[in-house]
Amino acid sequence: MNDITMKLNADNLILSALKEDITSEDITTNSVMRTYQKGEVELICKQDGVLAGIDVFKRVFEILDDKTEFEFFAKDGDFVKNGDKIGIIRGDIRVLLSGERTALNYLQRMSGIATYTRSIADLLKGSKTKLLDTRKTTPNMRIFEKYAVKVGGGYNHRYNLSDGILLKDNHIGAAGGVKEAIKMAKEYAPFVRKIEVEVENLEMLKEALEAGADIIMLDNMSVEDMKEAVSLTAGKAETECSGNVTRENVEKLIDIGVDYISSGALTHSAPIMDLSLKNLHAI
Repeated sequence: MNDITMKLNADNLILSALKEDITSEDITTNSVMRTYQKGEVELICKQDGVLAGIDVFKRVFEILDDKTEFEFFAKDGDFVKNGDKIGIIRGDIRVLLSGERTALNYLQRMSGIATYTRSIADLLKGSKTKLLDTRKTTPNMRIFEKYAVKVGGGYNHRYNLSDGILLKDNHIGAAGGVKEAIKMAKEYAPFVRKIEVEVENLEMLKEALEAGADIIMLDNMSVEDMKEAVSLTAGKAETECSGNVTRENVEKLIDIGVDYISSGALTHSAPIMDLSLKNLHAI
């Protein structure tokens, strides 16, 4: 996550998270640290996993005090192990204490997503299928969570509702059918936008292909029907498999031959990675 992205899209979210945690003051820190004292604290890994969110972690402290100093021994995408010292943070002890939880919340959450994503992406290695995330993200955390998916080796589906056309079951119901929904989307959408349609059976698939859909999402279909769907599509459109995809069941989907597998679990069910700030002392 580069500086421009951080300043344009993330700073206001990080500031909001800090304001959530510090309404007026950090009364605990202010009670034990009345004046400035420089100190340092170590960032320790307490669980094996893939690191993601170092720049966001840094930004929390920089927003509180731009004089905060950092020394890191690992970067986003690195696999780190329990007991590894990932970095040292130096600065005003009051800042180190007040920013600790918010900074760790971001780093733990993002690293957990990257770790879970890596575990599924590794299973897909050697196949043509790409692993995608979804919009099933924590409110106000999407930019961070989708970044973590990329760090873990996955790919981003559309970022938000303005980013792509995906006609799902309720859109199709509102339009009066698959063909009608695609026809209206083609009339309304800019020509540079692809049209993706969610189908639940082979009849809907045939309608979507006849109407000229660019991407077909095979939603909660049986493995046998998905294989038939890929065969029927035969290069007429790209295919995506979706519906309760997890690390436990993804292996049975590998041989279907779809272009993409999307998994909401990457962002809504990944456990955090255990990280901690330890050994704070004055310097």
